[in-house]
Amino acid sequence: MSNEAYVQNKIRLAVGSGNVRLFRNNTGALMDQQGRLVKFGLCKGSSDLIGFKTITITPDMVGSKIAVFSAIEVKDKGKTTVDQRNFINVITKSGGLAGVARDIKDAKRILDIA
Repeated sequence: MSNEAYVQNKIRLAVGSGNVRLFRNNTGALMDQQGRLVKFGLCKGSSDLIGFKTITITPDMVGSKIAVFSAIEVKDKGKTTVDQRNFINVITKSGGLAGVARDIKDAKRILDIA
């Protein structure tokens, strides 16, 4: 297991409970047995871990909950690509929670959890 995969698993286990759910988002493409190209994952540049954080909304809707889309790009030493930065920017500008995490502390900061 690569160091980045190890960090991803640690983050997912540390923050993916309670009001946060994160899922591994593998992206890429491969040829199937018939020679057809099969693409998988959300989109080019989408983050390694995606999911949601459930929050309770404004006082006039007490008790109602919504799921806020969340995306964490995990890096151990590497740099993000332009596509990864664009994906993160789209999510944050749309009201979601997104960013780059190199450890559990970064992931908790992105998700605004203790």
